Amino acid sequence: GGPLARPGGEARRREQNDLGRQDKMVPLLFLIQLVGTAFGFTDLLTITARPLRRQSRVLGAASKPFDEGKFEADRLRKDAEAMDAMKIEAGEQFAKLRTPWKWRIRKAIWDHMEVNDIAQFPRPVHHRIPNFQGADEAAERLATLPEFQSAQLVKVNPDTPQRQVRHLVLQSGKTLLTPQPRLRTGFFSMLRHGTDEIPSTTPIEKLTTSKGAAKFGTPITLYEQYTIDLVVVGSSAVCPKTGARVGKGEGFAELEWGVASQQGNLDADNVLCITTCHDSQVFANDSEPWKALMEEIRSEEDGESEVSPFGTLTLHDVPVDIIVTPTRTIRVSDRLPKPSGVYWNLLSKQKLAQIRVLQELKKQLEDELGEDLPSGPDEVLPPTAVRKSRGGRGRGGRGRRGRGGRGRSGRGRTRERE
Repeated sequence: GGPLARPGGEARRREQNDLGRQDKMVPLLFLIQLVGTAFGFTDLLTITARPLRRQSRVLGAASKPFDEGKFEADRLRKDAEAMDAMKIEAGEQFAKLRTPWKWRIRKAIWDHMEVNDIAQFPRPVHHRIPNFQGADEAAERLATLPEFQSAQLVKVNPDTPQRQVRHLVLQSGKTLLTPQPRLRTGFFSMLRHGTDEIPSTTPIEKLTTSKGAAKFGTPITLYEQYTIDLVVVGSSAVCPKTGARVGKGEGFAELEWGVASQQGNLDADNVLCITTCHDSQVFANDSEPWKALMEEIRSEEDGESEVSPFGTLTLHDVPVDIIVTPTRTIRVSDRLPKPSGVYWNLLSKQKLAQIRVLQELKKQLEDELGEDLPSGPDEVLPPTAVRKSRGGRGRGGRGRRGRGGRGRSGRGRTRERE
């Protein structure tokens, strides 16, 4: 009769009946499984449980804390997959690219920055938005512009040389909008320092890396309502007359501009685009590496004197309005027109396959229109960066320390948009 007494006869019978029912269920479950397999169906039991299981995952995701290690591992894995998928033999495949003249300029600039040790970590700068000596000074100069000071929401690329720009945006009490690298781990992240989400006690330097933006920022989808006041981009080279800009060759700055303008978050006619770069990255006939490049081009063009290394831009290319270097501010005198929206007829299947957010946007538009949108011609995707150790020379550099883009108070470094 005590608490440890064995169950009586009635309780024992109930227990045996329960076990009997379970035994009878086993053949029935096996039969359901067998029928589903015979007719080519997915596991019928899994199908039955799937809605509840999916709901549990969604509900669990809302309360799950940000897993920094998992995010970084996933981002690096996707980055490595991108590099493997897009890697080609540099120098041998440029003729197959849509704009080989851009690669001619990029290579000249990258080589010049490495040989003259203008390049800063991460190195080598080939196939990146190159970090450069004086990147922080260029950022400080940009922050003095009235266009920057009046802007409330500033979109800044996530590359290393613009890290101090991102720092100054947040330090100034503005809202920072920054893309996730290659749009592979997400779309945009929105951050504002000194809010409930990001208290003022959070060091700003923790917010200016891709990992920090994903950890502390608010994820922004295609369907959010916001208005971009100013766009800052990185460059490999830029023309001070027309604003024609050459990036690293993957076209993400243009795609981000296209999506934001397509969704009504950016007024393509009125929003200014600014770049920060080294003085040597600004086209000039009489200085290197441009002088040697111009002599080479003129020899191929039968000595024509008015030739420009900047070829015809494609419709989706975004020219800049202002160029900021460590020593000067250049307002473009004869800027080329800016695009608006996504040019689907120029977007190759190869590029579309890499970017989930573009696939989502295209499907949405096709559903609304009731017809398929066009696709661009096939293309050979460009090579991507190869990381070497911080102390290495890169390609021709001596590894001298300088004031490249690091974020004023930051010494640690994570892999940025490379």
